[in-house]
Parts: sequence; C-alpha cells; structure tokens
Amino acid sequence: MRITTPVRLGAVALAASLTLVACGSGDDGDAAGGGETKTLRLALNQTEQHPSFVALDNFGKRLEEATDGRLGIQVYPNATLGAQQEALQLVSDGTVDLAIVSGTQLENLNKDFSVFNLPLVFDSIESQMKTIHDPAVVGDLYSSLEANNKVTVVGGFTQGTRNVYSKKGPVNTPADLSGQKIRVQESELHTSMISAMGASATPMEFGEVYTALQSGVLDGAENNEVSYVTQKHYEVAKFYSRTNHLVGLDFLIVNSDLLKGFSAEDKAAFDKEWAAAYAEHTDLWAKDTEKSIATAEAAGAKFNEVDAAAFEAVLKPLTDKFLTSDAQRKIYDAAQSAGS
Repeated sequence: MRITTPVRLGAVALAASLTLVACGSGDDGDAAGGGETKTLRLALNQTEQHPSFVALDNFGKRLEEATDGRLGIQVYPNATLGAQQEALQLVSDGTVDLAIVSGTQLENLNKDFSVFNLPLVFDSIESQMKTIHDPAVVGDLYSSLEANNKVTVVGGFTQGTRNVYSKKGPVNTPADLSGQKIRVQESELHTSMISAMGASATPMEFGEVYTALQSGVLDGAENNEVSYVTQKHYEVAKFYSRTNHLVGLDFLIVNSDLLKGFSAEDKAAFDKEWAAAYAEHTDLWAKDTEKSIATAEAAGAKFNEVDAAAFEAVLKPLTDKFLTSDAQRKIYDAAQSAGS
C-alpha cells in the first residue's frame, strides 16, 4: 500500500536527482575494507545546530568507521528533502534511505503509534527512552509497517517536554486558554488534546508558526524549549507555561528492503552506533534545553509553573478515548510501568 500523501514539486525533483545518483551507484568507490561504500541518505527537518543533526551526523561518522567504510550516512537538514510526510513517502519508495519523522506521521499508518503521543503517557525523558527502545514492548509495533509500506522503525529521539506558550499572558489553568488559537500538529489526538486543555486547536505546518503568531492568526503554540528558541517563537509569544502535557517523540525510520540487505556484521554495527546516537542526543537535549531557557529569558520571555492537577484532570480522559485495542493498552501499560 502506497502512502497517499501529496509531495511538493521541489521534493519530487530532488528525489528524482537522488534516484539517478543511486542508480548510477549507491556506492562511492572502494571501502577501506575492500568492499563497496554506500552512503545512506537521511532526511531531517531540523537545522545543523539542532541536537538531532549533531547526533545523526556523528552516528554516520561512527558507522563508517565501524564498517570499515562500507556504510556511511549523509544527513540532509532543513527539510531539504521535503516535510516529514514527504520524507516518509520517499523512504517507503526507497528513494531516501532514512528519515526522522514525528509520531503523528506514523499514527496515520498504524493507530497503535498514537499510544506514545498520548498526553501524560511518559513522566520523564528517561522512562520514554527506556520504553521505546525495549524490543519486548515495541518489537511488533516497529515492524508493523514493513509489509505494506516498506518502512521499519529503528527507534526514537526525544522531543523533550512540550508546553504551551502564548502572546496573551501566562497560562495557569485550562481556563486561561479559553478562546486562544493554539497551533497543533495535524493529528486527531493532538487536536483533541489542545481542545481538552481549553484552547481552539489550530493545525498548521511548523514552518508557518512564527508568521502566524506575529500576524495574530495564532495566539500561541505548544512545543519544547529548544524549538521555542531555535524557531525564535519567543520573540512573538513571550509567555511559556509549563503544562508538561506531553513528552514528545521523533522516530528514525529506514527502508525495510535496505535494512534487510545489510550483512549481519553491518547490521550489528548499525544497531550499536544507533544506540550511541540516541544516548548522545538525550544528553545534548538536556544541555540545549538549559541553554534555550537562558536565551529566551535574556530576551524577555517569562516561564511559569501551572496548576498541574487541573491540566491532568482534563487530559486523563483522552487515554480511555484513544486506547481502543488490547495491543494499545499493553503498550500504554508498559510505558507507565517504565516510569514507576
């Protein structure tokens, strides 16, 4: 089954050029170990300064060394290969080898991925990382897209704790969000989440948020501190309120046929260096979060705590609404146990 998501013309043109390169040879010559060198193409929608780029770039360098040059990774940042839904399609097609995509993209293909997008499912980044890299919990889920979409989920990067920020003033309770237009990712779950918190949920592409805040189309958005600063949203929405409604998650996906073609030795190296990559990313994330808070505060942004019990009361009912199968409940219970 093909992923039926429209692809922009720019992404199509670049994908076509990448395909020609791959057809000429996905190889870059003889590797140090005497075999062929294959440079894997990885799509990312973040900048070169973002923890995801740094960790993935280092992942590629370590992988090349570990495989004696047989495998390497070139990271294409800044959504060069298109937005995440486009990158997902290109990985499915085999035009692009790997991509980082949010959980909301995968839940459109398998609703079981929505469990990890539920508010309050994780109580910390540590419990999140423990859960999403436990084969006993996610083994079947991560292979569930292989048959129809030729996509395998490798693991994930944290997006940190997501909170609400607004132009209108600090948010202390859900009542403070009443009537405010808050940007959300395009997902039924995320729309329901923001609506439950009292706001008017407004789905919008990530890259359009700054202008929408500046013009008044939006009153606020929800995201982590790193994105709040790297996208300069603190310039136009000064009040950042720690609703802690979600520990966000990105997934690393790979074309299934490519992965199955790895030798046992190269697959072992890939898995080992990926584990090092998400550990490095988690460490970088913590450091960048602190730097981001300092940057925003220096520019006049105000951070405040909220009535956590009030937000938990309106968000908890979403669990029963969106957990619709025994498989989803099992994954959810495992995530809860990891934090206990």
